[in-house]
Amino acid sequence: MKKTTTKLADGRELIYYDTDESAVRDAPDLRPLEPTVGRSAIRRDPATGDWVTIAAHRQARTHLPPADECPLCPSRPDRPSEIPASDYEVAVFENRFPSLSFSSDFSSGFSSDFSSDAAAHVPAGTGPLRTGGPGTGRCEVVCFTSDHDASLADLTPERVRLVLDAWTDRTAALSALPGVQQVYCFENRGTEIGVTLAHPHGQIYAFPFTTPRTARMAARAWAHRAATGRNLFDDLVAAERADGERVVLAGEHWTAFVPFAARWPYEVHLYPHRRVPDLTGLDEAQRAEFPGLYLELLRRFDLLFGGGRTPYVSAWHQAPVGQADELALHLELFTVRRTAGKLKYLAGVESGMDAFVNDVSPEAAALRLREVGA
Repeated sequence: MKKTTTKLADGRELIYYDTDESAVRDAPDLRPLEPTVGRSAIRRDPATGDWVTIAAHRQARTHLPPADECPLCPSRPDRPSEIPASDYEVAVFENRFPSLSFSSDFSSGFSSDFSSDAAAHVPAGTGPLRTGGPGTGRCEVVCFTSDHDASLADLTPERVRLVLDAWTDRTAALSALPGVQQVYCFENRGTEIGVTLAHPHGQIYAFPFTTPRTARMAARAWAHRAATGRNLFDDLVAAERADGERVVLAGEHWTAFVPFAARWPYEVHLYPHRRVPDLTGLDEAQRAEFPGLYLELLRRFDLLFGGGRTPYVSAWHQAPVGQADELALHLELFTVRRTAGKLKYLAGVESGMDAFVNDVSPEAAALRLREVGA
């Protein structure tokens, strides 16, 4: 893999990842851009303890532009984009409309003490109303291919391996930044999910806090260790593999299964057999097997409802920085579609109380996902 790092016109970082070691990525960004300004703030919910990011400035972000104005396509002489090159394999750049950023002026470099207009109006210390200060962190966009009409499921195993290597490289780099507590790589696909750019891409968030779902997982893992002396995720994967009814795909180094208490109609978790805390811990055998299994899962999702592109969220769950003991890297893939032509909307018990009700049994979902691959 060849990695080329450069800057966009407003000082944001752009990184090209290429399988071709001879690739030259020196096209300049000639757009007259003003420096990106981060104005988000972190507030703690006094009732739950969860951190919430307030990022009102993102209301102005690009929303479903026509294909000939896509900011993620390669640049043309008459239409410059976020990618100055005329073609690329995988490209990663700092989001122009970030929920989190290290500086209100990207050109000045990274700093953990930049000011925020939003944070200035929040009580800073006493009582239940607490702020974590400005929204310090980093948000990146990962472009999987220069082909606007493609999907990650359309790519070759070699390209998906390059994407995996880019995720891994960014996890290592972002985890080393001051104040970053967790790195989250994910892809949202489909307007039903809320995607605002149709080009095949994902995102990476470097959070200044541990996300609520991860914090709950960690608490369960430590409770399991205290009760049994074993790792929760080792026992979970072993139990699903032994039972087999919910297993969708199994390789030498990874197993994909519908979780026992799936929240979404079609939801698959993909775990490496050898537990690692994050993407940087994967060995070569695990990395080599992943692309084929992942592509097969994505293709089966697209076959669930008679063809077409199924909307989904694909999310890498990684241990927080410096907390490698009990948590396990895994990928969670799910769709908001419950049947052809029908979406699963979060009803009052789910959006209001976080108490999910699933219309499809996990066993039936796993069977269907096995059948469409036959």
